[in-house]
Amino acid sequence: MLIARMPDGLSKLSRDSILVADLPRLFTTKTNWRGSLPRDLLCAFCRQHRLSEPDFTVICKSIESDQDLPGSCQTLSDTKSCLESTSKFSIVEKGGSNVVAIEYYGCEIKMFSKDDNLILEHTPVEYLMKQGDAIQNATLRVLSFLNLYFKQPNMSLGELSLLGVDWGIKCHSTCFLKEFSISQLMNKVQQSRLLLTENNLKSNHIDPLTDWTSLQKTELSIQGTACGSLPSNGFLVSISYSVFLVLEREDVPEILEKNDEFEFEIGTGAVISCIEEAILQMTVGQSVRFYMDLPQKELILAAAMNCEKVLSSLSSSECHLLFIGFPQLAPLCPLLLDRCCLEYSITLLRVTEPFEDRMEQAFFSPPLSKQRVEFALQHIKEISASSLIDFGCGSGSLLESLVDTPSSLEKIVGIDLSQKGLIRAAKVLNSKLEKLAAMMPKSMIKSVILYEGSITDFDSRLNGFDIGTCLEVIEHMEEDQACLFGDIALGLFRPRVLIVSTPNYEYNVILQRSNLTSQEKDKNEKAKPPLCKFRNHDHKFEWTREQFNHWATCLALKYNYNVEFGGVGGKDGVEPGYASQIAVFQEGQTSACHRFCSLGAHANALQDFVGMGSDFYHCLISA
Repeated sequence: MLIARMPDGLSKLSRDSILVADLPRLFTTKTNWRGSLPRDLLCAFCRQHRLSEPDFTVICKSIESDQDLPGSCQTLSDTKSCLESTSKFSIVEKGGSNVVAIEYYGCEIKMFSKDDNLILEHTPVEYLMKQGDAIQNATLRVLSFLNLYFKQPNMSLGELSLLGVDWGIKCHSTCFLKEFSISQLMNKVQQSRLLLTENNLKSNHIDPLTDWTSLQKTELSIQGTACGSLPSNGFLVSISYSVFLVLEREDVPEILEKNDEFEFEIGTGAVISCIEEAILQMTVGQSVRFYMDLPQKELILAAAMNCEKVLSSLSSSECHLLFIGFPQLAPLCPLLLDRCCLEYSITLLRVTEPFEDRMEQAFFSPPLSKQRVEFALQHIKEISASSLIDFGCGSGSLLESLVDTPSSLEKIVGIDLSQKGLIRAAKVLNSKLEKLAAMMPKSMIKSVILYEGSITDFDSRLNGFDIGTCLEVIEHMEEDQACLFGDIALGLFRPRVLIVSTPNYEYNVILQRSNLTSQEKDKNEKAKPPLCKFRNHDHKFEWTREQFNHWATCLALKYNYNVEFGGVGGKDGVEPGYASQIAVFQEGQTSACHRFCSLGAHANALQDFVGMGSDFYHCLISA
């Protein structure tokens, strides 16, 4: 009953998974969501707290845009899709040109007490193309806000107000605090045990007197042969798991929770962080076992199959925690000393790649991702590059191919924002470099360096590489940030050659099995690309060939580079072009002089970037 009154507790109960599932941070697609939908969770939450049913009001905004620019989202950021069946649009003629009027949807949510007093209201923060997505996304924001409050109910009114601003929520403080006063009581119940461990046990850290450490500080012992690729954000994974309560003096652990098949999407926060961290290092068929500190006692009791035995074990554990805080009491009751932890046993059953990857594999052989890597390798050979930097290296797929392929490269660098991706990249690269050293002692590669940081932040260590790559990265950024990256890369980092690839929005009509009806009407008239979904829910934009060419050409002129256009997937000169469009920037004839003049011309900008500071760090993997 206590768990059901928490926003994340309702999510756990809907998945029948108390010790593994969590309230997701993101709603990507209804297809990938598991358990009760956010709207249903919020309605259940209101019933649990004896509130009126929440009020959902869909707000529609009609945005007019030039049909020549369907992949651009400069007006509104739609992270889920471009036009879908539930969206409405019409084409009207203004000034002799066609303009598409597209309807975007937001959702306003209000929560009331039983007396119809307004508790909180959420105003739309983002507008999406589908009504259903708009409702679910807005509801998830409300649930996440409530969940944060229930975790820290002692926050001041000022803190509550600031928290609301971050989530697009306005709280009516008096009524809000009155209706959710139970959170204070719940917090006291949960804190009764935590107070004993304060300053002694840290989050995800077992008793310091034992050898059990946090998952973050322990090298996982993964069982089974690694085969296939590692999962990453957007992948749908299926696992089987068991969670045991382990007592120091008991030979047989007590099983708390078991699930033969549990499915979730990586990167959405649908499971507790330690589970996802382990899965990111596994391939299908592998298993892992690790230990974690006890969570709140209420969660354990809610999951327990044998509550009486578990309660007895927890009571014994609490006595031990009491003695940690007051060691002078320990000799008085030596028999009560017992230590508990949770043991997680997980097997990765199945991995389903994101829609974009599955789509590429179905249409292209080899997949576009491998074709892009081959494109980059060809240019490395052409210029006999000795150093390369991969902007947005992710889990290191390109870097892995570079290590496997003999070339002139001596130094390879990757940079990405995702620490998890870099850890996975380091693990794979380290293994490959060790094998390479054994097989080819005289390999050209001297070092591989990984940096954690943003590709739009300046760092002098990223200067002067022979070749830079940025493959299918910029579309995951806001358009202004993608433009900033172009300025930083060519204006300050200045590699001899820079290769940038991004999806061709016009090709989506082929991938999504639509018809180019507009081309059939008049072959002499330049066809206007139809409106389609983006290839990935995380894409902030997808450019047409005209948009991409305009962006790249302006950058090349601005920083004295030559630029050539190509691509992979599809044929040159055949509509609608390549599936993945590529721009290859190469320094102009005055490159040597311009390299130094550019830094002088951009001295003020450089000083600004350096002044901002940098949190870059690197791990060096020597061959």
